[in-house]
Amino acid sequence: MNNLTNKVAVVTGGNSGIGYAAAKELIAHGAKVVITGRNKESVEKSAAELGATGIVSDQGKISQIDELALAVKEQFGKVDILFLNAGLAAFSPVESATEAHYDNLMNVNVKGVYFTVQKFLPILNDGGSIIFNTSVNAVLGMPDSSVYAASKAAVLSFNKVLARELASRKIRVNAISPGPVETPLYGKLGLEQEQVDGFGDILGQRILLSRFGKPEEIANVVRFLASDDASFITGTEITVDGGLTVNAVVY
Repeated sequence: MNNLTNKVAVVTGGNSGIGYAAAKELIAHGAKVVITGRNKESVEKSAAELGATGIVSDQGKISQIDELALAVKEQFGKVDILFLNAGLAAFSPVESATEAHYDNLMNVNVKGVYFTVQKFLPILNDGGSIIFNTSVNAVLGMPDSSVYAASKAAVLSFNKVLARELASRKIRVNAISPGPVETPLYGKLGLEQEQVDGFGDILGQRILLSRFGKPEEIANVVRFLASDDASFITGTEITVDGGLTVNAVVY
């Protein structure tokens, strides 16, 4: 059922992984979708494959967020769905973490997310939907993830506060916290396939469903939260992790 017909959705980081799958799912249900990403070639290729509008934009730069919001306004006028998916993942033990490590993660994952919401609020329709892509790392206490985990915990705080602030406009604000998902992210972390497989084996022992999630499984939750099927849900975090967070902490 195309229950998002004529809705306009913006998916940041929609050129790969969860963002790409979410954009595909939203389009399949009738939405007009704008995807963003930092790599021009990747954005253009993904937009062509999806039938979406692609805009090159770096979430870590406020000036580019301004330009993104203006471009979307000029082309579509208003937006109904904002999926804050773009983000960085990098890990370091506290003893060797650098200022650059901290700033890179916080600039994109926290400041960039916050100001993307702010810049889009004037063109977000009343009754619209804001969806944050966070992570179970915010609560797992996973070693070497201190800055990344803190960045995702900050977004979970945004989720609750903004749900209250925007309730008068009937804008619903929710968060999705995925567990490990099969995406190109692990390659971007510089891990060899053998390391990825080993990591998957370890996590597989902790995930109750004994596997990584698929981007499409996260995309289904995005589509649900974006639609009127979730019309009485706001300020909520939906954990999609195969049961990882109800099992022992990852070591």
